[in-house]
Amino acid sequence: MNTIAYIGMDVHTTNYTLCAISENSNNFYGRVTVPPEFKELERYFKNLHEKKGITHFICGYEAGCLGYSLYYALTEHQWKGFSVECLVIAPTSLPMPKGGRIKTDTRDALMLAQSMFNGTCSYVYIPDQSDEAVKEFIRMRDDTQQQLVQTKLRINAMCLRQGYDYKEPSRWTQKHLEWLKKLQFKEELFRVTLDNYLFMLNQQAENVARYDRQIEELAQTKRYNERVRMLCCLKGIGVHTALSLLVEVGDFNRFPAAKNFSHYLGLVPGENSSSTSTHRLGITKSGNNHLRWLLVEAANCYSRGNGLKTKAMKAKQAGCPKEIIAYADRAALRLRKKYVRIQLRSKACIAKVAIARELACFVWGMMTGHTA
Repeated sequence: MNTIAYIGMDVHTTNYTLCAISENSNNFYGRVTVPPEFKELERYFKNLHEKKGITHFICGYEAGCLGYSLYYALTEHQWKGFSVECLVIAPTSLPMPKGGRIKTDTRDALMLAQSMFNGTCSYVYIPDQSDEAVKEFIRMRDDTQQQLVQTKLRINAMCLRQGYDYKEPSRWTQKHLEWLKKLQFKEELFRVTLDNYLFMLNQQAENVARYDRQIEELAQTKRYNERVRMLCCLKGIGVHTALSLLVEVGDFNRFPAAKNFSHYLGLVPGENSSSTSTHRLGITKSGNNHLRWLLVEAANCYSRGNGLKTKAMKAKQAGCPKEIIAYADRAALRLRKKYVRIQLRSKACIAKVAIARELACFVWGMMTGHTA
């Protein structure tokens, strides 16, 4: 006879606090705090197996700084005499006690075990390790891009503080860089500082370009190539955004409808209504903020142009199935019209977010085969 125990794990880099609850009762036991080492978890499971006769452990910890490393360690280990299942719990799905809150690691572990036992929590999707590696690489590239933008802002601010303001409309062109190199300062150290900034700028730009080439190579692998090409048929989505969507989302079929996917991205409006009063809020901004940012950036394309298909878009769509191209063309036409309609009665930023939400729905439809 299999006996199941739910193990709540409040995990930190300094220690693990564990608590167990049996499927046959609501009584807690096995409350311990151990060093953050896998052998300590192994010893804990063995003790419960021998003393309580537990044959199947269902462990759960909050998604946080440890990522999926603990999940992979527990699920990939070969256990003898019992089995271990691990779940990563979404922190937003956990109950928040009202009134005065006493927070301790033991109480948190108890709450995790009870939430799994009662089925009142939601679980995080666990990506494949290959997807996880690509995701980390893409986020590193985006971090470097943000550093590049910050360096440009610092250079502009320094020049302005010293009385130099570039009057041309376009910055960071070759002409602008030559202007920066020829600036003369009263103190030589100002020149040294600016040269170091320019060196940093050049290094960061080269790194971003190199990372982009590597992302292109990753997108051409058999694992991603076909789906990346399909997503690139949508206006505003390039290789970088397409690959990010694939590795961050993983399985699009885990969302039963397009609205669930847009909710996961935090692109749906919030609401604070009661009785006869209805109060609409801004978007929830919950879920994956990285993909939300990428889709809002992609939505900028629908604020430009006349709606006609460009040569670059035709080249991106070449070789793709006709039904995918037709689906992408319908999306481009609909989103362009919607942007113009919203922008006439509201702000451009609101229109872009609305387009990003609907673009996310089209992405879901393409990846799940709902293209009819």
